Amino acid sequence: MQKENNTSVPSSATPRVRHRRRSSEVVPEPKANGGNFLADDRNKYKSMWIRTHSTVWMIGGFALIVYMGHLYITAMVVVIQIFMAKELFNLLRKAHEDRHLPGFRLLNWHFFFTAMFFVYGRLLSQPLVNTVTSDKFLYQFVSSLVKYHMAICYFLYIAGFMWFILTLKKKMYKYQFGQYAWTHMILIVVFTQSSFTVANIFEGIFWFLLPASLIVINDIFAYIFGFFFGRTPLIKLSPKKTWEGFIGASVTTIISAFVLANILGRFHWLTCPRKDLSTGWLQCDPGPLFKPESYILPGWISQWFPWKEISVLPVQWHALCFGLFASIIAPFGGFFASGFKRAFKIKDFGDSIPGHGGITDRMDCQMVMAVFAYIYHQSFVVRQGISLEMILDQILTNLTFEEQQSLVMKLGQILQERLEQS
Repeated sequence: MQKENNTSVPSSATPRVRHRRRSSEVVPEPKANGGNFLADDRNKYKSMWIRTHSTVWMIGGFALIVYMGHLYITAMVVVIQIFMAKELFNLLRKAHEDRHLPGFRLLNWHFFFTAMFFVYGRLLSQPLVNTVTSDKFLYQFVSSLVKYHMAICYFLYIAGFMWFILTLKKKMYKYQFGQYAWTHMILIVVFTQSSFTVANIFEGIFWFLLPASLIVINDIFAYIFGFFFGRTPLIKLSPKKTWEGFIGASVTTIISAFVLANILGRFHWLTCPRKDLSTGWLQCDPGPLFKPESYILPGWISQWFPWKEISVLPVQWHALCFGLFASIIAPFGGFFASGFKRAFKIKDFGDSIPGHGGITDRMDCQMVMAVFAYIYHQSFVVRQGISLEMILDQILTNLTFEEQQSLVMKLGQILQERLEQS
């Protein structure tokens, strides 16, 4: 009886469940191409051409925006942040749940632009005040806005918080709270880190351009060395990354940092900090970091090369630290993104850049590098202590026009008394 029961239903009659594969799901690559490494991929030249074409366009557009100045670079960063937020918001989006929650997507963007107003208000308040100083009405308006900036941001956030509570629906709690937490993770991990880029821009385009260029150089040469020589896997999170690509890119990036700092450091419009929101060309005292120093080469070097001494900018020694970080530490931002994509079973965050994926795929290492560049600049480059510029900034920001006039009169009286005593 048991045998009859086992053979009564043929295997072909068993219903087959077919699962529809999502377009963003990672598809295992066929091994007909010879393996996972770029060096073994038979279609590598086609993918290289697509990637190269996109890279040339991106570098050309980037160079044009840098040439246009601080405000245009800042606008570019804002646009990139918006596209990154859009890609990451869509990552956990579920169409069925969203249909039952009208306006819930708008809440995500409310929190995003509140965070943007808070961060950029803190970063650009002083340049904005310096820009409108000549106009009394605008100056008073901007000064009031700066004074109450934190309170405005807080009430905007509280409004969003109340909006979220009022939109909670039964049987949707888990999805809604998951979206709430996901939105805040994006704001903290992605938006806050990338905002350090703007702080670097106003310290001098040099402190933005050098770190960003080193990440691009490291990415390009990691691809090239892995493309031709990659054989040894580097990390399981990113199967196509190889030790050959990692080491080759590291050496190239460190050398490029030293050379590129010498080139960029000779242009005043790149090294001068921007104190306002104007768009004119900058001229300033470059400071000791950007004044060349001569070093006499040892005799055994001059026997092989025609140079007896070389000219080096002191900032080039700092650039070596940037090169080390960009080649050794910053790639872990890419590894983090790779693990993140594997967790969500997607190949790329988006498809806006042919051959590269989405905007977020290109910015993973840049965010890590931007934070390091800002902290390094503030810790080891900027002179600590109170300067005349800092005192003037505090006066212009925190005192009214009448208080500033009173300060000038009192300061004049004090100086006059000291002159009479001397």
